[in-house]
Parts: sequence; C-alpha cells; structure tokens
Amino acid sequence: MKKKLISILFCVSLICSMGGCQKTPSSLQEENTIEEAGEEEIEEKATKEYSSLFGASNEPLHVIDDNYRTYYEVFLYSFYDSDGDGIGDLKGLTQKLDYINDGDDSTDTDMGFNGIWLMPIMKSTTYHKYDVVDYYSIDEEYGTMEDFKELIAQCDKRGIKVIVDMPFNHTSSQHEWFQSALNSLQTENCGQEECNVEGLCKKHNKYCNYYNFTQEKNSDIYYETGTEGWYYEGGFWAQMPDLNLENEELRKDLEDVMQFWLDLGVGGFRLDAVGEYYSGATLKNVEVLRWITDYVKGQSADNYIVSEVWQGFDSYSKYYDSGADSAFDFAFAGPDGKISKVIRQGTAKNTGRGYVDAMVAVQSTIKGYNENAIDAPFYTNHDMARSAGYYQNNLDQTKFAQAMNLMMNGCAFVYYGEEIGMSGSGKDENKRAPFIWSSTDTTGMTTGPADMEEVVSAFPSMEEQQEDPASMLNYVKAAVRLRNVFPEIARGQIEAVEEVTDTAIAAMKKTYEEDSCIILMNTTQEEKQVTLSKSVGYESIVGELTVSSVEPTLDGETITLPPYAVVILK
Repeated sequence: MKKKLISILFCVSLICSMGGCQKTPSSLQEENTIEEAGEEEIEEKATKEYSSLFGASNEPLHVIDDNYRTYYEVFLYSFYDSDGDGIGDLKGLTQKLDYINDGDDSTDTDMGFNGIWLMPIMKSTTYHKYDVVDYYSIDEEYGTMEDFKELIAQCDKRGIKVIVDMPFNHTSSQHEWFQSALNSLQTENCGQEECNVEGLCKKHNKYCNYYNFTQEKNSDIYYETGTEGWYYEGGFWAQMPDLNLENEELRKDLEDVMQFWLDLGVGGFRLDAVGEYYSGATLKNVEVLRWITDYVKGQSADNYIVSEVWQGFDSYSKYYDSGADSAFDFAFAGPDGKISKVIRQGTAKNTGRGYVDAMVAVQSTIKGYNENAIDAPFYTNHDMARSAGYYQNNLDQTKFAQAMNLMMNGCAFVYYGEEIGMSGSGKDENKRAPFIWSSTDTTGMTTGPADMEEVVSAFPSMEEQQEDPASMLNYVKAAVRLRNVFPEIARGQIEAVEEVTDTAIAAMKKTYEEDSCIILMNTTQEEKQVTLSKSVGYESIVGELTVSSVEPTLDGETITLPPYAVVILK
C-alpha cells in the first residue's frame, strides 16, 4: 500500500475540487514553490499533503506474522453473491479478497486487513447459521467444500488468517446427534449390551448424554421433546438445544470437529456464546474454554482463539484464566460502550484520559490472568446496531469512533460495512443488511435476510467512497494502515502520558521491544493545543488521521490538533 506520486497528486487535487482546500495567500505561495521545485521536492510536498488528509504514514509497512492482527468480520449471506441467487457465498468472498487485502504492498486499493472472521458457514436451517446441522459441511447456500479450500488458499497467498465461527453451546434440533437421542428416549432399555448407533435405547445411546434432557421442566428455556415426560434445555431458541459440554464423549467428537477445520487450514476459531455454556457459572465456562484452548493450541501455538462473553469486564476478563488468546472487549463496544461515551463526553470519566486509563486497566487485568493475553477490541458486530446511527450519521464522529477502535491494543475487529458507514438497527436482520458495493451496478449485490426491513444508509456506496479521498472508507483504510506500519499500536505496553493535562486528549505511549510511539487523540470537535516535552521520547509526527483537510502541526514542542485528530509521534 505504498503511495505513488501520481495517486497522491490525484487525491489532493480531488479534495480541492470538492472544496476541501481553500486557496489562501500562503497556499498560493506554496503552489509556486512546488512549481519551482525539483521532482524529489514535489514528491515530498505531495506526500505530506496526502498524509495529512488520509492518515497515511510515509513509513514502510511492518506487518508481523503473529496472532496480533486486524480482523474483518464477514457475514457471507450479505457480502457478495457470485452466482446471482441473491445470497452471498464463498466464491463471492474469494472474488472480493483484493478489496480486503490484495497481498501487494505496492498498491493502495485494498483495506489492509490481515484476518477474516467468518460467521458460521456450516449446514443450517436458518439464514444466520448459528444452528449447526452438520459440523463437517458447508451450507449449500454458501457453496462447496472445494470453494472453501480455494478461499483458504487465496487467503494464504495474501497473508490473511481465517478464523471460523464455532457454535459449541448448542446444535440445531435437526442435528443427527439430537435426532438420534430423541428416538432413543422412547425406549428405556433395548436389552442389548452391544448395539448399533441407530435406534439405540436411552441406556446405550451416547447422544442422550450430549444434551441436557430432564424429566422436570425447570424453566421456560426447557422444551418438550415429543416423548412424554422428557424435556430439553434450549437457552437461545427451541430449535437450538444446548449441549452438555461436561460429557467426555461429546468433547472427543468436538475435538474431531476442530481438527477437521484446522486440517483445512483455518487459523483458529471465534467461539460463540462462551458465557452461556453454563449460564451464570463462570468457573465451569472457563474450564470448558481451557479444554478447547488446550486442544487447539496443542495442534499449533499459532492457532488463535477469541471468545464471545457478552458480560461486563469484571466477568469476561476472568475467561483469560483459560489460556485462550482473547475475549471480545465489550466494555468499549456498542452505543453504551467506552468509545461512544467518550465521543459524547458525558461525564468526567468519559474523556480522552478516561479512554487511556481504561485501556491501561484492561491490559493490566488480562495480563494478570494470562501473560500472553491479547485484547480483542471491536466497535460493533452482527448483534449490534450499526455505529453511524449512534451519532445521527455525523460523519466526523462516525470516522473518529473507528480510529478509537483501531488505535487499541490487541486484535482489532471491524464488522463488514462499518468501513463505509452502513446503517442498520432494530431487528437482527437489519444489522446484517447487504454490503453496498455500488449504487449503479447490481453485480454481486445480495438481497439480504428475508425478514429484513428497508435499510437506507446515509453514506455512499463502496464504489463512490473509493473515489472520494475524504470518505469514511479511505479514513478506515488509513487507520488500518497505521496499525500495519507501527507494530507498537497493537502490541505495545501502554502508559498514559502524564505531561498532557487536558483530559479531552487521549495521550498514551506504547512500547514494543525496542520501539515506542506516542499517540495523541483529540476527542472533541474543537481544536486543541498540547505542549509536550521532547524528552518524553519523540522528534516528529510520523502518522496522522484527520476528519478534514486541516492537518495537525508540530511547532517546537507544541502540537496543534484539529477536531477529532490523531497523531503518531516518534
């Protein structure tokens, strides 16, 4: 993603043609200077202008092949349709990999993500596919196993790690395990000590112990089996019976499932609903997660595990005791999370300084459970309203929120469509609407879930935003690039920069191995000036993100930060 001179000059001129640059006497003088300068000086000037508008750094990419990555969450159903049936599929994703990451550092057209989280792709009865019918399959709506293998091969060429969503809290009620168990509940004892799998009695059929069957309806999450006197637990839905994860035979079968996908080349798993394996029983859940982690890491230490525990930080941080790499950082996400609160500046705690203090606390806490812990910040996901709606489609705030997420430590996750500011709230289907590739070309466009209401986005399509240097898309692209240039952003030991006393400024230093950088973020819509001694450890601005054409400046030890600006100092 190196920035070539021709594209730099084009982008700068396009911004100006849209009114993003005003010709003042000083700017006219600068134009004359450019005309008189040599080619090298022209490139330096244009690159600086480009850098200030997009957040691009002139430093080369420094992407490390480890488990610290920037992930793109993909809901295949709504992403890209390769065969015209209105449903996204594996071939469609493969066709669009160059948008996510083309594997070529000399281009600037891809987003730069080096990880993909695939929401469930296995055979299912629903559009969302969290009710798995067969763990060893690809849902026919999404394609074939050969399509999946080709996707993995193409991702490998681009340095993209793929993790697949693994729902182990439950299966579909149509899964053969559950159907076999239902059949056997009807027979108390077949009288045989040695039996075949089909038609076994309750005593001999191991699948009867794979689920939580009971003869007492303990609560409203227990449902009738159809066999008189028997009920089963289904915490999410009647058609998704909960698994009994204490059962050793079930664990062996699930290990075989994980091995199957690891052998296909996936780099790990996103584990669904980990906090509900045993609802309200953290220690039991942590034990299950430890078993999964030990197995997956036992195959390769490079395999990555991130778990969904939709609870408060004090609760989900305990899951790091399992040895798993990551748990999603819900404290910062959604309309009521730390990022949104900081942008709204609601209370004294919800300031730039509060944001840094919270990151320091997260790092300290999770490392206390597991020294190899990797935070997993995200801003939205498939269960949350789209972020543009948090700020009534205010473009500057919607952009800056993505920067706050992408400047966090660990593996940062971005939900598909957030990079173009898509809309969607209310029922779940609305949050999983079709990705808007173009406003004029319907090629590859999906129709979205059947029960989705009309979703109208305030911001343009991907195609239009690609051509607009000041777009949401190009802003997020620039933020991802900063993560790919400076490894400290994801991996560094965080400390607050105490010399900055304006609490509206998020001021932090991140140190990784022998390198460190200082990040300053103006969390307000007002210009801010910060005086920071160079003895703290910096010489110049090496990277920046701005929501307008006004650029940050460094004059001696005084940094001027435009509204919602981010600067990287080294």
